Amino acid sequence: MKQPSWWGAGVVYQIYPRSFCDASGDGIGDLRGITRKLDYLEWLGVDAVWISPFYPSPMKDFGYDISDYCGVDPVFGTLSDFDRLVEEAHGREIKVILDYVPNHTSDEHPWFVEARSSRKNPKRDWYIWRDPKPDGKPEESPPNNWESIHGGGSAWEFDEATEQFYLHTFQVEQPDLNWSNPEVREALYGVMRFWFERGVDGFRIDALPHMAKDRQFRDDLPNPDWHPEDPPSQRLRRLYSEDQPEVMEMVRGMRAVADEYEGRVLIGEIYRPLARLMDYYGEDLDGIHLPYNFGLVLLEDWTPAAVGAFVEEYERALPEGAAANWVLGNHDNPRVASRVGEAQSRVAQMLLLTLRGSPTCYYGDEIAMTDGHIPPGAEQDPQSRSNPNYNRDPERTPMQWDASSNAGFCPETAEPWLPLPEPEVLATHNVAAQQKDPRSTLSMFRRLLGLRRKVPALTGGSFRRVETKNPSVLAYARELGGEERLLVALNFGPGRETLDLSAEALETGAGEVLLSTLMDRRGSVDLRAMTLRPHEGVVLSSALRAAGR
Repeated sequence: MKQPSWWGAGVVYQIYPRSFCDASGDGIGDLRGITRKLDYLEWLGVDAVWISPFYPSPMKDFGYDISDYCGVDPVFGTLSDFDRLVEEAHGREIKVILDYVPNHTSDEHPWFVEARSSRKNPKRDWYIWRDPKPDGKPEESPPNNWESIHGGGSAWEFDEATEQFYLHTFQVEQPDLNWSNPEVREALYGVMRFWFERGVDGFRIDALPHMAKDRQFRDDLPNPDWHPEDPPSQRLRRLYSEDQPEVMEMVRGMRAVADEYEGRVLIGEIYRPLARLMDYYGEDLDGIHLPYNFGLVLLEDWTPAAVGAFVEEYERALPEGAAANWVLGNHDNPRVASRVGEAQSRVAQMLLLTLRGSPTCYYGDEIAMTDGHIPPGAEQDPQSRSNPNYNRDPERTPMQWDASSNAGFCPETAEPWLPLPEPEVLATHNVAAQQKDPRSTLSMFRRLLGLRRKVPALTGGSFRRVETKNPSVLAYARELGGEERLLVALNFGPGRETLDLSAEALETGAGEVLLSTLMDRRGSVDLRAMTLRPHEGVVLSSALRAAGR
């Protein structure tokens, strides 16, 4: 198989900048803090960092409400700090990917300030405005039934000064841009070029499907599967308020800008069913390089059967020549160690880092950080204000660098913007402690990344599921050119499992253990009766025949 480009198999490490490292001493992470930790990321072995927004912002959605696309908010530093970060990262052969938020701005962005000043303002059509329905009071008669994703309720806000509604798919302070307007497109393409010229290696595009709305503004339909315990924003099937066919024209435009610069990547935040997700690659792979695959994040049934079936379904759905990608967590979803348990999280990380394609790792998952406890009154996430059940603070707590009271995230004299765990948790779940422990989750994670660099089959090889008679085990092969063969076997259960993989064995019947999630065994094993301990995963070398031989 053809070796993929850097982004086709590179390990991407997501940094939520508020929570990574505070160099200024105000309790909030910043760009200089990220630069300070680049040696750690180089030691870890990641290929790229994706940095969530650090642009000037009123912080109504912690940076996803942007008031200046081409600057740095003072809380995070300066453009000079950013330039140094890029230079230092590239000096360590680490790529830099930024968040790109083209669907909406802050309501304090100069574009929107102009747009709402008058119906005749040249920027008026840069946003989506509609008249009230003719029945009832204007301010109580939105143009259709579209609902906001953050907390539900109408996605339309009445502007008294101009007596029209503007659309906000997310919070009321985040008005949607009108991508049907060519001037808007050119302005947002200019933003991309600004950062590409500063050395940025790519963008993760936020809320991509939301950029294209139905031009007739038809009502969304009721969701028959909605239950009162579900998020209010899911009451409707968003058939018209997002993901319209015109989005692919927008995608191709962004791709054309990226193609002006060599080796740049576009990653899309696209929560869509598999069939639709694949459309975002483009008919001739001229779309998004990596439409994010959230299947492992959203999978409710964490079992070998469900995980294996999804991996196979995803592999079958991929267009020929498209790069696969995998995600276990991010800033919007509970941490993997909280979802599946700490012991099973090691198995999940081995899965993530041995599947075909590019994995994205969320900061802290490499030390098995769990969701933080946020006491009542300490909530920061604006989404929690409208619905406390959907607070994203727990997965955004500060990175745990050491066992000190502020975990090495910020000086002892500062108060972290979100609380840290209890001392007994910090004592073991921190980078400093786990770097010294050869059997720690961090040591395992680093060894996996090292294995990816040394074994081409893990980055450029094919995927083939291997059937076992053990319902608690998922096994699969990675093979490159019939010359290099690996077997991965993952025990999802709390009991010991003895596998008979003799059908996959070479003449000797043996395989060599390259890595165990428990970090305590190497050497040869008999594949006719190989035992996996509870929640153990292994990577075996030279264990397989090529499929069909």
